[in-house]
Amino acid sequence: MSPLTAKIAARQYALASQGLLRRRQALAVSPPAQPQACAGPRFVLEGKSFLNFSSNDYLGLSLEPALADALHLAAKRYGVGSGASPLVTGYSEAHQALEQHLCVLTGHEAALLFCSGFSANGALMKTLFDAQDTVLADKLVHASVIDGLRDSGATLKRFLHNSTEGAGRLLARHGAAALITESVFSMDGDIAPLAELSALCRQHGSWLIVDDAHGFGVLGEQGLGANALCQEADAAGVDVQVITFGKALGCQGAAVLGSRELIDFLVSNAREYIYSTALSPANAALALAASRFALDNPQLLAGLTENIGCFTRLCREAKVPLLASATAIQPVIIGDATKTMAVAQALRELGLWVGAIRPPTVPAGSARLRLTLSARHTRADIEFCVAALSQVLTQAGGPKS
Repeated sequence: MSPLTAKIAARQYALASQGLLRRRQALAVSPPAQPQACAGPRFVLEGKSFLNFSSNDYLGLSLEPALADALHLAAKRYGVGSGASPLVTGYSEAHQALEQHLCVLTGHEAALLFCSGFSANGALMKTLFDAQDTVLADKLVHASVIDGLRDSGATLKRFLHNSTEGAGRLLARHGAAALITESVFSMDGDIAPLAELSALCRQHGSWLIVDDAHGFGVLGEQGLGANALCQEADAAGVDVQVITFGKALGCQGAAVLGSRELIDFLVSNAREYIYSTALSPANAALALAASRFALDNPQLLAGLTENIGCFTRLCREAKVPLLASATAIQPVIIGDATKTMAVAQALRELGLWVGAIRPPTVPAGSARLRLTLSARHTRADIEFCVAALSQVLTQAGGPKS
């Protein structure tokens, strides 16, 4: 056996023994053959239909017929791929139109498109910072930010989750180039104190960079995300905003938004941008259409807000313990990874699919169910979900206290 084969086998065995081995499952989004009492988002696995409470498709746009038509028309016009990197022939009028639209929505001067949020964060961190910089980040900031900062060589200091006091102490002590946080944290579902962090950054001459992946489309009065939320709170705002299209917009891709100087700097220096095939123009046109569709249909965001309130209220009544989240992300902490997987499997046997999140995605001892609400869920869907949760958690001996 070669050294690499042995390393792979040992690592996989170790993960399996800890209940941390990950496997893919191919899901079909076609509707079930038989009508269901619950009419919300579903998919099919091996012939069985599941009610989906695990997707980041918060506004339910991924299966919106009008957007499927928009993608079809864009593919007919532009083709199905970009054909090259953005600096060769891969940058089209579709990309430019989306960038300009996002700037109008968020108030930033310029934007740069990427194929994913992970690559956007990585490119930003690795290109903007170097070994001369000290950067502060929330303890729970996304893995793409951490990886990018490590690659940059910058000194990373992390403050306690959502602690403005901790952030202020580190800013006073280190004079950091930037402070990085998320708007809505992907695993806990809570919202960063953006206005307070913005004020701290202005006081200390540091940039505020916000990963707005789970905020754009749903955060703020019109769902316009982190910068709009700051402005609503009469705060100075966000210097750099990273948004993704694969969550609330239901499609694919990401963008970094900031000053014209920053975006020009990234165009000339970000290796992920320079040496990657561009996001397809059809997908850029789709993201533009999805953004407009969300703004033109405010009942979607209103429906999501109503569903979140309904879910949390029913969970309180059923004594299903939740974290203090007012967003579409609603975690139930189980603690043990193996028990978490068993609870998730029991829910699947009832026809309910929820995310089972284990270390290293979350800290050891905090494995959890990660439930997500959609504007497309019905009251019946939510009632079924809460009843199933209550039943399975009781049978399993309850979640971690």
